[in-house]
Amino acid sequence: MARKLAVIGAGLMGAGIAQVAAQAGWDVVLRDVTDEALKRGTDGIKASYDKFVGKGKLAAEDAEAALARITATTDLDAAADVDIVVEAVFEKLEVKHEIFRTLDKLVREDTVLASNTSAIPITKIAAATEHPERVVGVHFFSPVPMMQLVELVRGYKTSDETLAAAREFAESVGKTCIVVNRDVAGFVTTRLISALVVEATKLYESGVATAEDIDLACKLGFGHAMGPLATADLTGVDILLHATSNIYTESQDEKFAPPELMRRMVDAGDIGRKSGQGFYRY
Repeated sequence: MARKLAVIGAGLMGAGIAQVAAQAGWDVVLRDVTDEALKRGTDGIKASYDKFVGKGKLAAEDAEAALARITATTDLDAAADVDIVVEAVFEKLEVKHEIFRTLDKLVREDTVLASNTSAIPITKIAAATEHPERVVGVHFFSPVPMMQLVELVRGYKTSDETLAAAREFAESVGKTCIVVNRDVAGFVTTRLISALVVEATKLYESGVATAEDIDLACKLGFGHAMGPLATADLTGVDILLHATSNIYTESQDEKFAPPELMRRMVDAGDIGRKSGQGFYRY
């Protein structure tokens, strides 16, 4: 029997998670609040499959079969009978609470409730449910079809069974997992990239070096595939500002205090590639 997954949120991350799961043989319910959002998500999945087919990395009939395994819907009730739910909506605790509160009453007792959050503590998300032991962090990286890593995050009450089920799911869609045993804000990866982006921004802001040279130092000196400022532009300066602010609020650790320049860039709309201007012009 095919395993069933529900993905809540058809944005870039949600669509990517649905894409890799369907390709790996999962039956996927992709849910968002509007038909427009669902169409954008499914169009993106189809375009991505087409690209893989064009490069000879995926057979056309396999792409077609994978696409047929995805059901797009605006109805949250469609998640009632799945094995695992992955929430991939906006990084706002109130929004996630509302979804998890509803899902908690809706799904089967053995269903795993996972969040793709990159910075909000899983314990805080799980607090909205009656069964916090079945809530876990399953943090994918963007773009999901290309990136190998998944961070599994254990909330304060996450059970070993839930963590094992989350690992099984992530590995079944071809990912490699690291486990975050203590539910700190930002987990492992977001803390590392936030600290690096904050320091790189300060060096740039104070005129120590150009954005190009700071990024080049990380690429050639540390073997990074992409420098921190180019990474900020790719991720979105607004998204990283939000993440560093979250971590700073939780930890009160000065190294995560977002530099003023990041705030001004976001105020001005210079948020990276998606706006055509960030630390670099696109």
